Amino acid sequence: MAEATYDVSAALSNISSNLSTINNNVLSGVRDIEGVRSVVGTIDGNLKAVSSEVDKLAREFHAYVKIAENQHNVSVAETRLVKIRQELETKYGFHADTRRTTIGILQADDLELIRKDTIATATEELMLSAPGYWLAPCLVALAAWINDKPEIADRAIREAIKRNDEKTSILFALICRRADRKSASLKWTQRYLANQDEENLDRKCVIILDAFASGLLGSDSEGVVAKQLEEWMRRLSDKAGFVERQTKQWSEAINLKRKPFNSGYTYLRKYSKTWPKLQYIMEGAFLHGTIFRYFDNIFKQQSSGAALKEQLDEILMSLCSEYDDEELPLRRDEKLNKFVIDYDGDMARAQKSMKVEQTAFDAHKDFTQLLTDSAMKPESSHASVSTQKFAIALSRDWISNAYNDVVAKNRMAIPDTIEINVDNFNDRTRDGRNENELVQQFEQMVDKEKEAALAENVLTGFQKFALIGGIIIGAIGIAACIAGQVFLGLIAIVAGAGLIINHFSSKKAVENRRNGIEQQFSEKRESGVQIIRATLAEVVDFRSQFAEKDKESSKVVDFLDQIKPEQYVRKLSETTRRIKTAG
Repeated sequence: MAEATYDVSAALSNISSNLSTINNNVLSGVRDIEGVRSVVGTIDGNLKAVSSEVDKLAREFHAYVKIAENQHNVSVAETRLVKIRQELETKYGFHADTRRTTIGILQADDLELIRKDTIATATEELMLSAPGYWLAPCLVALAAWINDKPEIADRAIREAIKRNDEKTSILFALICRRADRKSASLKWTQRYLANQDEENLDRKCVIILDAFASGLLGSDSEGVVAKQLEEWMRRLSDKAGFVERQTKQWSEAINLKRKPFNSGYTYLRKYSKTWPKLQYIMEGAFLHGTIFRYFDNIFKQQSSGAALKEQLDEILMSLCSEYDDEELPLRRDEKLNKFVIDYDGDMARAQKSMKVEQTAFDAHKDFTQLLTDSAMKPESSHASVSTQKFAIALSRDWISNAYNDVVAKNRMAIPDTIEINVDNFNDRTRDGRNENELVQQFEQMVDKEKEAALAENVLTGFQKFALIGGIIIGAIGIAACIAGQVFLGLIAIVAGAGLIINHFSSKKAVENRRNGIEQQFSEKRESGVQIIRATLAEVVDFRSQFAEKDKESSKVVDFLDQIKPEQYVRKLSETTRRIKTAG
């Protein structure tokens, strides 16, 4: 009997130990589960905020990558620019000596300070050092002319014409005019114009325009050029689609003067997806002032008061110093890389501008394109101020049409409403006056997000039951102890206490999370409201600044209306007569 009692007692002790272990494991598991639930609740509660931050970081990262890419593009462009200019110097540097010598010979002959045989020797050396270059035989012919050696001059001129008929004709038209040999100058001018097609003009035709616009060709030559220009214009304007092509051509040239707009509007730039459109139209608004100053500066410049020979020397230098057709590929690359540097590495914008600028580097173009390039791209076309004035005056109607088209398209691009994008809040404003409405909607959105986050951070059904269940089980345990079931009663009391402890610890964790959510959304609400108000303030400033800058378009329209082509040509004729009389 004692042995049986011992076996039962041992068994009960073993069961008690196992139950205690099970109870501890259950309580540990419950705590672990609650810990996981707490973590999951926190992650879920912050998911939207994290997603918003990720989007923000993504935008900032892309912006950083774009800045780094642009900086790299600038660095590469600067390196390429150096290499291109070195290649130009290596391949075509010998042309420079020949070009400088041309004006030197003419001026030396004027002063009679250099022996004629010295001039002949110098030109012969250049002929040897510049094989294939059109200007070298021209200098030999010029030296032979000065030394009164017509046979050599004739052979040299034939070789020059063979190498480049058009440039040779222009050169000797100007040299003969410089020497006051008007008849010879007229013949060379006629020779040059006879070889031209108004739809496929030599790019050097701008030289004749320059001399004509400056009033340097004399009355007889002016008559020839004026009639030829009039005939070219008539034939071109009779072709179908001419007006449309001119509008497109001049619109592109006008838009080439656009400058990047990057100043101010920090909040709009960061918190509005509409910013690219706003940036574009503001560039268009600033374009009006740029174009007005550009045209006004051209027409404010006075005509050269230099003597006839000095003005002709300037045009001759332009002819001689401007790069030749074989240099065009390198010159195009040079201009593209300069655009990349000017636009701070924005390759797309540089290529777009280069596409418009490309015509200035074409070996041949139609007459109206020549006028456009002369007026709007003087650095590339090497047009003088006189030529710019003439080209703008002659093209006034086309410029007006194109400019009005540019203005209209820029105004059509104005967005009716502007987006406001703050975290998950996306709404619109027209002029920034709906601030209270947007703020209220944002606050409501934040409140909804907060309520959703709080709703996910509450006690579970098990956690709520744990308190009542723990009390009941504990009470049962106490009753069992009183009834003599001490062992089982103790187990029940321990289990009940565990449930009660779990309830209060879970409740504390939930309260901490809810307090964190309250703080998080309070900060989001305050920060978001500040951002919305600052962005709306910039919307008001933007609309005001755009309206102010857009008004300047009327100044350009009025300026163009005042230009009278016939009066401008008449003034040129008067200038020509004064120069002729002075000579």
